[in-house]
Amino acid sequence: MANKWVYLFTEGNASMRELLGGKGANLAEMTNLGLPVPQGFTITTEACTQYYEDGRMINDEIMGQIMEYIGKMEEITGKKFGDKENPLLVSVRSGARASMPGMMDTILNLGLNEDVVEVLSKKSGNPRWAWDCYRRFIQMFSDVVMEVGKKYFEELIDKMKAEKGVTQDVDLTADDLKELARQFKEEYKGKIGSDFPNDPKEQLMEAIKAVFRSWDNPRANVYRRDNDIPYSWGTAVNVQMMAFGNMGETSGTGVAFTRNPATGDKKLMGEFLMNAQGEDVVAGVRTPQPIAQLHETMPEVYDQFVKICDTLEDHYRDMQDMEFTIEDKKLYMLQTRNGKRTAKAALKIACDLVDEGMITEEKAVSMIDPRNLDSLLHPQFDADAVKKAAPIAKALAAAPGAACGKIVFTADDAKEWAARGEKVVLVRLETSPEDIEGMKASQGILTVRGGMTSHAAVVARGMGACCVSGCSAIIMDEANKKFTLAGKEYHEGDIISFDGTTGNIYDGAIPTVDAVIAGEFERIMGWADKYRTMKVRTNADTPADAKKARELGAEGIGLCRTEHMFFEGDRIDAFREMICSETVEEREAALDKILPEQQGDFEKLYEALEGCPVTIRFLDPPLHEFVPTDEEDIKKLAESQGKSVEQIKAIINGLHEFNPMMGHRGCRLAVTYPEIAKMQTKAVIRAAINVKKAHPDWNIEPEIMIPLIGDIKELKYVKKFVVETADAEIAAAGSDMKYEVGTMIEIPRAALTADEIAKEAEFFCFGTNDLTQMTFGFSRDDAGKFLDAYYDAKIFENDPFAKLDQTGVGKLMEMAVELGKKTRPSLHCGICGEHGGDPSSVEYCNKLGLDYVSCSPFRVPIARLAAAQAAISQKNA
Repeated sequence: MANKWVYLFTEGNASMRELLGGKGANLAEMTNLGLPVPQGFTITTEACTQYYEDGRMINDEIMGQIMEYIGKMEEITGKKFGDKENPLLVSVRSGARASMPGMMDTILNLGLNEDVVEVLSKKSGNPRWAWDCYRRFIQMFSDVVMEVGKKYFEELIDKMKAEKGVTQDVDLTADDLKELARQFKEEYKGKIGSDFPNDPKEQLMEAIKAVFRSWDNPRANVYRRDNDIPYSWGTAVNVQMMAFGNMGETSGTGVAFTRNPATGDKKLMGEFLMNAQGEDVVAGVRTPQPIAQLHETMPEVYDQFVKICDTLEDHYRDMQDMEFTIEDKKLYMLQTRNGKRTAKAALKIACDLVDEGMITEEKAVSMIDPRNLDSLLHPQFDADAVKKAAPIAKALAAAPGAACGKIVFTADDAKEWAARGEKVVLVRLETSPEDIEGMKASQGILTVRGGMTSHAAVVARGMGACCVSGCSAIIMDEANKKFTLAGKEYHEGDIISFDGTTGNIYDGAIPTVDAVIAGEFERIMGWADKYRTMKVRTNADTPADAKKARELGAEGIGLCRTEHMFFEGDRIDAFREMICSETVEEREAALDKILPEQQGDFEKLYEALEGCPVTIRFLDPPLHEFVPTDEEDIKKLAESQGKSVEQIKAIINGLHEFNPMMGHRGCRLAVTYPEIAKMQTKAVIRAAINVKKAHPDWNIEPEIMIPLIGDIKELKYVKKFVVETADAEIAAAGSDMKYEVGTMIEIPRAALTADEIAKEAEFFCFGTNDLTQMTFGFSRDDAGKFLDAYYDAKIFENDPFAKLDQTGVGKLMEMAVELGKKTRPSLHCGICGEHGGDPSSVEYCNKLGLDYVSCSPFRVPIARLAAAQAAISQKNA
């Protein structure tokens, strides 16, 4: 039997999201609920995948089914493509499984040609509407399908408005629009070299291909990488009968949310425009009216809409984001989906839905995207400073948080400036999907046009960036990279601040303060901790980091990088003295200077962690990282060592390595210079004994981690003098303290021989940064030079240093856990690479049965929530 590639809305339902995409599944579900949905059909995500497999062509079988379903759609609607009596016009929209707002393409008013526009003009008695639809269609089809830039058509519209002395598109007459349509077709022919297509079926096929193509456009690829959406999913295409919001003052279009997507308040929120089509609201070309105003404009339609909103929220048990059109006082629902929301709103909505008896605590935990918590953990403006500052303007508070930085005017500049360490804010007339990378690189986004549902607002909320939109007080001069606001001229590089929670804009810089976990955030975190089975620790090298992580819910330190401590104060001088020493005695004398300092550091870490486990990794980087490079510092070191500058330079040159990543580092340093590991052991044990004396009720058992082991004999050799030193310290103090010696698994050979290594190691911690480097055979510092080419060629979909490679690196981890536990059933295992704070990697670690993940302090709440979601999903599976 042939595959089924196409479904009528009446043939689908909400559970068919993987096949019909989010939009198609929800259109089918709304049809099943008896809501007023313009009917049509969905071409499946599998058809998109097939299109790519067939070399970007729609094969005959799929083509045949599309033609068959056009016939079915004509029957349902009673209209026909290209008909002289009752012509059918359709919209063609993308609809991936996961919502990707503004990333892919849409075409409206498809099916129009010179004959059809005349039919509609006469039949409706509204020639202005008919020609408006046609000029819009030519512009959209040219831009989206044939990739002729939008700007050429915008220039023609602006020229026409100037000639007619009007400022708004709606002020152009039917004759003006007819003339524009003629000019647009000329422009099309000039750019493409052939006439604009008249056959509606040809138009449709080209539009479907364009939507499939847009799955692979640069902005969609960037969005997918950021949101863990696999390329293999593909997008569905929805072909739907047009409902017209631009038929005059009894028609309109809008976007609404059942709750406020910025704050989470249970109050209908949205915007609409009379005599407009959907793109006008989202693009921010005209400033829309708030949805409440619809109650005055069309009370019956408003009441019907409110009822539908309640039906949809009750049905989906989540906040809905809906698009609607009113065609001559008749309401049509074009889309519903679980609405994108800020992290703050997500927490409030989840808690409110639990309190309203709509969902369970488990469901509340599962419905929040852990990555979005990031925005709540970032600074807000200092309350006192902001009270003293007078806003220079106020616009729409589109996405919360505080932004302060140097003004840039293009997405490319934002990327470039941010790459060299500048904090920037992107100021634009309006953003478009092409700007996504620049938006990501910015502290915040400020736009002149657009409402709460404009592209800038929706995308900023999704990525947790601050956004203020629709600041019409700005007089923009993008060409010269400047704008005027409140009587002052601002240029590229000038500093401004703005608040995405209030919409206030300020001149100059305003200091920010750290966020705190309270209220709904605390409540959700409490539920997360109740359901997760895996512990969350932190990577922290300073007491301040450890304290912050503890505040954010860390249950221990999974990685303390001791080398960071050697740069404090004048310790680096003592450490350089050790490097330049020629005998063991000289090295020990230099290390004795560092010992009390290092012990003090460890005491503070134990204090900050209040009896929770602390894993201390012994010295890891190659010694050349500690030697001076500046001529003055070299001279100073030579003097202190009683050596000549030439002798010091010879020592430094001797430390040079061709491949430091795989060189003299990690446990190899301890094998060469056991005195370093002995000093660090003394510092760890003495610190632990002192803190235990001060806090007898705390459970302090140091975990000493030997890095970069590749062979059991290495570990056995280093462990022997660590244990001798530790035991001597404990005996001298008359203590009965217990401690553990374990290793970091970051070399593939260690994973492959984990059963052997577990004979000596009492715990494993996966250093996935190095394990990823070693497994792939490329350096994370240099991978940036070629990763973009790998993304373009679809060799990689993600940066393996940001999202754990479960196929290769994951297989090594799985093997290491299984082999290690066979040898030592009590072996505890964790992960402390950067992946410890990535939600999809956390889920994988939970599946592997790791005891904990460890991540940077600000990612602790993200890991706690991700670990809870992983446990819930594993239980339900």
